[in-house]
Amino acid sequence: MESGGNLDAAIESLLNVEKQMRLAGDVAGTKKAVTDILQLCYDARAWKTLNDQIVLLSKRRGQLKQAVTAMVQQAMQYIDETPDIDTRVELIKTLNSVSAGKIFVEIERARLIKKLAKIKEEQGLIAEAADLMQEIAVETFGAMAKTEKIAFILEQVRLCLDRQDYVRAQILSRKISPRVFDADSSKEKKKPKEGDNVVEEAPADIPSLLELKRIYYELMIRYHSHNNDYLEICRSYKAIYEIPSIKADPSQWIPVLRKICWYLVLSPHDPMQSSLLNFTLEDKNLSEIPNFRLLLKQLVTMEVIQWTALWQTYKDEFENEKNMLGGSLGDKAAEDLRQRIIEHNIIVISKYYSRITLKRVAELLCLSNQEAEKHLSEMVVSKSLVAKIDRPMGIVCFQTAKDSNDILNSWAMNLEKLLDLVEKSCHQIHKETMVHKAALKV
Repeated sequence: MESGGNLDAAIESLLNVEKQMRLAGDVAGTKKAVTDILQLCYDARAWKTLNDQIVLLSKRRGQLKQAVTAMVQQAMQYIDETPDIDTRVELIKTLNSVSAGKIFVEIERARLIKKLAKIKEEQGLIAEAADLMQEIAVETFGAMAKTEKIAFILEQVRLCLDRQDYVRAQILSRKISPRVFDADSSKEKKKPKEGDNVVEEAPADIPSLLELKRIYYELMIRYHSHNNDYLEICRSYKAIYEIPSIKADPSQWIPVLRKICWYLVLSPHDPMQSSLLNFTLEDKNLSEIPNFRLLLKQLVTMEVIQWTALWQTYKDEFENEKNMLGGSLGDKAAEDLRQRIIEHNIIVISKYYSRITLKRVAELLCLSNQEAEKHLSEMVVSKSLVAKIDRPMGIVCFQTAKDSNDILNSWAMNLEKLLDLVEKSCHQIHKETMVHKAALKV
């Protein structure tokens, strides 16, 4: 009780000092008085008094910004020293209410919210943690370090994915431009001009830019896996594969390259997929996993792939992915793989045939007539193939319907070529006649 009285008396005397300094406009003196009051409460482990004093000092008339900033920063150091979770949460909430709406302590408030969200997440309240994090728009903070901003937004995205709020996760992820990870940090550090906001150094627990790049793309893989967007998943793995620290370690890049190959095969056929496929085939590291090189080669080669033979060869590799980095390829992956092989085979058939019977198509695809027709129709609807099916005759026509202007143009072209040939022939005949006449005269 006596020590409590001493504490109150000491605080009272320091409050008087703080008032004098504040009214005199002495910034250094006010900051010292404020931090000394907090230090007294901390040394006495009087957490309730500490909270009360923080609120009291922040609400005093004409309180200096620098004093509030110093007080919030000082109190933040005590958060980890609190005896239990309830006291910690209470202190964070007090500091949060003090810093709310004050632009000069916006970074401190963001850090406080992050700590509170972490506590909520540990208690299993993921929805509450996500809602807390979404209150803060760190992309508008000029003084916050770039890496800290990115780490904060990534935390927001992760919590949204954990609560399966995929729409908000996508909106938040768009706040980060992938180009920011490729920026050269050594060039960026310029001396701030006078009047510019001084950017604070990121705390020690914030990962490096390349580590943040890996976290970003891992979160994007989680998001795209929800929609089974195989091409985007493949591009995300490709970005992870390009990180120097991963490319230097075979134990890290081999699983990533395997995933790239699998998702390339699972992606629907389009120009982006073809370009990525050819680019991946040129990678020298692919020789370390010859099975996958062969798989990609089969897709590039314009030959029909036998599904049963392919599945027997790669079934074990496919099952092994569950134990590799990134886990299994998804619930529908095996079914989608078969679908992609059928699509590849139909494209190959369309390259070699202009007209073919539906029965023969079904034989080449190892499917029934109905299934072959279904897959053909789906590809025509998705505009990845031009074809017409004559159902009564059972004939598939892969020729594209020509426009009347195109037909007339091709005829005009042919006539031009014919006249060219006639002119050349006449010239040659005339030349030969002249040569023979000259020979007879001799």
